Amino acid sequence: MVVAAIDPGREKCGVAVVDEDGRVLEQAVIATVLLADEMTARVKKFRPERILLGNGTTSRTAEETIREAIPDVPVEIVDEYRTTDDARIAYWKANPPSGWRRFFPTSMQVPPAPVDDYVAVILARRNLLNRH
Repeated sequence: MVVAAIDPGREKCGVAVVDEDGRVLEQAVIATVLLADEMTARVKKFRPERILLGNGTTSRTAEETIREAIPDVPVEIVDEYRTTDDARIAYWKANPPSGWRRFFPTSMQVPPAPVDDYVAVILARRNLLNRH
């Protein structure tokens, strides 16, 4: 089983494709205007069972876009509570600070890159865990 997840935003979206074991098959930050095309390509490549959509910023617009572009894959709205905090932790775990940043706790730092894709991974993994 494979799921796709989206963390929708006004300018950018985090997207991830995760298998039933929680392995990340793909993750990216994409421009919101490209959401339909980007997700259509991922659906063709990975054949997810469903698309999970975070209930945060612009989720209704993103939901309309996805349902119109990909009518054959069910869309499920999921809770995004505290995912940004968890995504920052995951970012620093995957990208340990270097240089002067390594001397400061990561909890006091803002990642130098967007973490929307990590949010999408967290949404997918939480959903898969709740189903087992």
